[in-house]
Amino acid sequence: MQIPRLHPDTIEEVKLRADIVDVVSEYVVLRKRGKDFVGLCPFHDEKSPSFTVSQTKQMYYCFGCQAGGNAIKFVMELGKRSFADVVLDLARRYQVPVQTLEPEQRQELQRQLSLREQLYEVLASSAQFYQHALRQSQGQKALQYLQSNRQLKEETIQQFGLGYAPAGWETLYRYLVEDKHYPVQILEKAGLIKPRREGSGYYDVFRDRLMIPIRDVQGRVIAFGGRTLTDEQPKYLNSPETELFSKGKTLFALDQAKGGISQLDQAVVVEGYFDAIALHAAGINNAIASLGTALSLEQVRLILRYTESKQLVLNFDADKAGTNATERAIGEIAELAYKGEVQLKILNLPDGKDADEYLHSHTPEDYGELLKNAPLWLDWQIQQIIQDRDLKQATDFQQVTQQIVKLLKNIANSDTRNYYVSYCAEILSLGDTRLIPLRVENLLTQIAPAAATYSKPVSAKKAWGGGKSPLSISNSPLPTERSLLEHAEALLLRIYLHCPEQRQMIVDELEERDLQFSLSHHRFLWQQILEISSGDGETQNFASLPNLISRLQDRFLEFDSEIGLISHLFHVDEKNQKEILRTPQVVQAAIACMDLVMLEKRYRHFLELWQQTDPEAEPERYQYYYQAFYAEKIKLQQIDRQRLFSITELL
Repeated sequence: MQIPRLHPDTIEEVKLRADIVDVVSEYVVLRKRGKDFVGLCPFHDEKSPSFTVSQTKQMYYCFGCQAGGNAIKFVMELGKRSFADVVLDLARRYQVPVQTLEPEQRQELQRQLSLREQLYEVLASSAQFYQHALRQSQGQKALQYLQSNRQLKEETIQQFGLGYAPAGWETLYRYLVEDKHYPVQILEKAGLIKPRREGSGYYDVFRDRLMIPIRDVQGRVIAFGGRTLTDEQPKYLNSPETELFSKGKTLFALDQAKGGISQLDQAVVVEGYFDAIALHAAGINNAIASLGTALSLEQVRLILRYTESKQLVLNFDADKAGTNATERAIGEIAELAYKGEVQLKILNLPDGKDADEYLHSHTPEDYGELLKNAPLWLDWQIQQIIQDRDLKQATDFQQVTQQIVKLLKNIANSDTRNYYVSYCAEILSLGDTRLIPLRVENLLTQIAPAAATYSKPVSAKKAWGGGKSPLSISNSPLPTERSLLEHAEALLLRIYLHCPEQRQMIVDELEERDLQFSLSHHRFLWQQILEISSGDGETQNFASLPNLISRLQDRFLEFDSEIGLISHLFHVDEKNQKEILRTPQVVQAAIACMDLVMLEKRYRHFLELWQQTDPEAEPERYQYYYQAFYAEKIKLQQIDRQRLFSITELL
């Protein structure tokens, strides 16, 4: 069946989304070499790789047979397939909506192409008109503003094609229509004039404004930004959306910056036109401006084509408005940053200055140093959360913790998430390293069981040696498990505190079964017990620890927020007395309960990993997870068979 002619928008979107490294990697084994990738050419026989793929340029080239092109041409040449067939295939793969052209649509397309060419032409003529007007007597105020206020040199003014729109209502209209004979409809479609509300005729959109041409990646003028030279509002006026111009798909100065972005492997995104212009004037030629909108995925994709490390630095004002602008500008990019697909950094300049202001009193080297030390977006987010908060106050501590948990929940990459869990735990510990394990456990519990990871528990003997014991299994127990586990661990700790003769047995049982307390407040109490014990000498008899409860209570004077969860364990009422009289059976039951819950969590953990692993892609890992979860299952069955009494009834 003949494929209908494809709409140009479909072809352009496929070119935008189909990453050449991704496409070529399906057919050629590529290895990284510098900024490019190399491999054996699929178009001729060779033993040494001469086939290169550039991700920044989205092109391939073979130095042996001179084959070259983009992703579409690669698939066409390799499979001897038609252009339309390959585009359709890539469109399906990258989920691009497919539009086709019927005969009447083809005629419309030709009309649109003709319209676009006319729009490019009239906009280029307008840019020349504005540049000429800047040099006339009426443009002296605008020129002086550029030279004095903005401190721009002549070469920068020419580089960016800056100009001036005269104050008259029909100055541009008369020049383009009466002198140059452009159709009125073309000027209106280009966003240069508007029809009068009353009567006939048109008036210029831009009047008495400093004019800044907005160009596409190829350097063609597609719109204008106009800055007022009076108190008129708005201060900045952009062209309306047109056939050529969409704010959400355009980045100011990208045509000037794409080479610098590729060379420096980094893009700097600022808020205003003159911030970008000032940076380029200072030799920082990887700067672009976002046109005051949230960064869209289309804009981000445009930028990332030119940077291998996918590094973006947002440099907006450091004041409240700038902070809000930063958060607004992040827009859809946040999801990519959480996934680790974009290395997003935030640069706030000192004293609330923008880039243009900063460079008036500092050198480009100063700016470069700040750029180098700009924090990652997540670090910046955390600083925003804790800014002006007193973590020693319960209300602030609670609100900060809630916001941090909300932030951590969004981090998809487990390694990144674990790093920031530890980082935030240190912040919340206020310099007390003893609190870090507790804070980590609390954060993981609130993030959700699925966010936690498993690591091998440390034996009681190792913990006794004074080392900080890491979290054993970070997965929180299921609700039914937690109730049982809470009771079992609390009972075991109460027996340890009030029955010195049972302490050695409890330590031995924990060590033999390689167990730890799972609930954070119990783990914290146990850590304090071990530290007191260690302080009395490594060979100290557990049963003879003097005044253990009193010494623990003294310690907890430092930790007001933790004492409420465990203070009841220091006391024994009539019910508690009856429970601890049944030792050592109760000790065995509590230990068995902890063991059971631990095994069930391990079993679920390895089962989930096994189910998520592709046996064909990772056969060894698949087999390892299978053996791991099966081993835990066998242990669970053995415990179940060995139980001669009901743990739940005994506890």
